[in-house]
Amino acid sequence: MGILNATPDSFSDGGKFNAVESALDRIHIMVEEGADIIDIGGESTRPNADPVSEQEELERVIPILEKAVPIFSGVHFSIDTTKYEVAKQALELGVQIVNDVSGLQKEPRFADLCAEFDASYVLMHSKGEPKTMQKNPVYEDVIAEISAFFRSKVGILQSKRVKDIILDPGIGFGKTLQHNLKIIAGLDKFVKIGFPLLIGASRKSMIGHILDGIPADERLTGTIAVHYHALINGAKILRVHDVKEASDSIRIFNAIQSQS
Repeated sequence: MGILNATPDSFSDGGKFNAVESALDRIHIMVEEGADIIDIGGESTRPNADPVSEQEELERVIPILEKAVPIFSGVHFSIDTTKYEVAKQALELGVQIVNDVSGLQKEPRFADLCAEFDASYVLMHSKGEPKTMQKNPVYEDVIAEISAFFRSKVGILQSKRVKDIILDPGIGFGKTLQHNLKIIAGLDKFVKIGFPLLIGASRKSMIGHILDGIPADERLTGTIAVHYHALINGAKILRVHDVKEASDSIRIFNAIQSQS
């Protein structure tokens, strides 16, 4: 899953791809490099990010999708949003996946919407709002609490007849470094719930914290290491900025796994 941030303020590539032509160029590159899914978002969810209005988010993502979906007909598109109207208009344009960082907490109608369009739904765990989510998040047992959250929301989605559900434990969304490390080390617990697992650790601050505070654009090696460990522990989808490098690592992983 290649990331396309149609935003001016995302933590790693804000402002680079929020014009239609530059976004289309970036999608073309990501597809050439091996992306199976393009995940487009119009609101930054980095720590301390300010929310944007529904209209502004629509103006950022819909013009890109209007052009991109017909051009890249063999690619799956995902809309990264917590707003109903943004998701609805994206699905009407042919987007096949709703990637909801709030996990039905902001917009429970996503369950009905995905069922109506026969769309896949990424159920992500998060705690708090992006503006405040990293201010001392506390868990008694982070793995158990996320697992309980998944099971509760999966029950709602299945009751609405959503067919394709993807789980994302939400690295960095209301978690400390230790929480994130426990999640990566304990991914097999989430795999047992029975749905494909998506991991998004690309260039995130946990890598910077471990590697002496290096900036986001220097975190590729750390990202590959985290994601490769996620693959070993059962992840099926990697959400990444650096598509070629991630694609290469998956090819290596699959080649080795084929012999085991």
